[in-house]
Amino acid sequence: MDHAFTETQPMLSADLLRRFDVPGPRYTSYPTADRFVEAFKHDDYVGALQQRAEGAMVGGKKPLSLYVHIPFCESVCYYCACNKVITKHHERAQEYLDALEAEVGMHVALLGNQQSVTQLHLGGGSPTFLSDDELARLMALLKTSFRIVPGAEVSIEVDPRTVSPQRLRHFRDIGFNRISFGVQDFDPDVQKAVHRVQPYDSVRELMVSARELGYESINVDLIYGLPKQHPESFSQTVRQVAELRPDRIALYAYAHLPLRFKPQRRIDSADLPTAAERIAMLSGALSGFIGHGYTYIGMDHFALPNDALAAAKRQGRLHRNFQGYSTQPDCDLIGLGVSSIGRMGATYSQNAKTLPEYYDAIRQGIFPIVRGLALSRDDLLRRAVIMAIMCQGRLEFESIELAHLIKVPEYFRAELASLAPYVEMGLVVQEPGAIQVTAQGWFFVRAVAMLFDRHLQADKARERFSRII
Repeated sequence: MDHAFTETQPMLSADLLRRFDVPGPRYTSYPTADRFVEAFKHDDYVGALQQRAEGAMVGGKKPLSLYVHIPFCESVCYYCACNKVITKHHERAQEYLDALEAEVGMHVALLGNQQSVTQLHLGGGSPTFLSDDELARLMALLKTSFRIVPGAEVSIEVDPRTVSPQRLRHFRDIGFNRISFGVQDFDPDVQKAVHRVQPYDSVRELMVSARELGYESINVDLIYGLPKQHPESFSQTVRQVAELRPDRIALYAYAHLPLRFKPQRRIDSADLPTAAERIAMLSGALSGFIGHGYTYIGMDHFALPNDALAAAKRQGRLHRNFQGYSTQPDCDLIGLGVSSIGRMGATYSQNAKTLPEYYDAIRQGIFPIVRGLALSRDDLLRRAVIMAIMCQGRLEFESIELAHLIKVPEYFRAELASLAPYVEMGLVVQEPGAIQVTAQGWFFVRAVAMLFDRHLQADKARERFSRII
């Protein structure tokens, strides 16, 4: 079935955008990570790994994905909410790589050597804090411990200030075939305000080199709502990015939470754009990228029509994982390194968030798991529902009912009733035995999914999340 949505200019009124300018989860998982509990520890994770090793997971053995978190950065970006360690002492990377090697070894001891991996992602912090030799060491470790299958997606997040065309060639040589550049904004005043100066010309040179080197996919990350941004300046960044023609674009809303994220305290709140300006920036970016020929994938993702992600959307094959929208089917995910999140069978887990705590666990020979969750039957059911809405924009009752042995109209009576305003706004169509998100509704798909989030509806604690548009 073709699930294509209209790819014309989005007809989104400012009033509609304002109405949905509220916080909400990104649903890279369900339940969301804020629901993890500290009672889930090493032994629970070992049990999940053993189940996988024994092939006892529900639905059989899923493909395997790897995420490696490199926390180090040389300088702080004031908007950043990632788990990071700011240091110019590059020698600290050696101790971290030693710990990663030990953590990988613990996984291999339980799962066996050369488990097939279809997806590998290095994130941070800044993975390019590592030297070329250190990255080569890390990739060699992963290749000797796991089998990176032909055609696997092997990606790395890049701080453009830390690389050169020569380094990009080295990344290709050691196995990376996808690359993501953190740009955020090209406006010099905005870059100074967030302490991340990287001229347009230098990023353009890197993107030209990446294309010449044959990277299969080039992504650019942008953020709207930063200090000193305004609709006119951001529209210039949108034009510049569109002219560079990255295969994919991720457009995130800045969440100003200075009480939670210390670097954000260096941002003067008086410099932040107003709500009306933020909405104008979002509307302009949506129109701008679609007008330049990009497919709107959903939420904060765009892709060129010939990109695998755009094809997956057209064909109803989108998936979501902790990196966002993906072409990969549901994977068991091993998270390696400080603060990494993993998914194993019907469990989620997260590593220690500080280096001392992470290192201490590794020295003891135990997994550095500090919290996680064993999903209940209701969690698994709602995860299936929310992912169907988030990825296909359509919920077929029959498939859910057969897989989970419930009756959707009975189990979700209150949730289905709460869809009425969305139907009136033309965002959702309720069919016999199905819910269909409309082309306009796709821009607000998080809001539709939120109606089926039992935890969120129970406590309405949305302040912890970014805004849904």
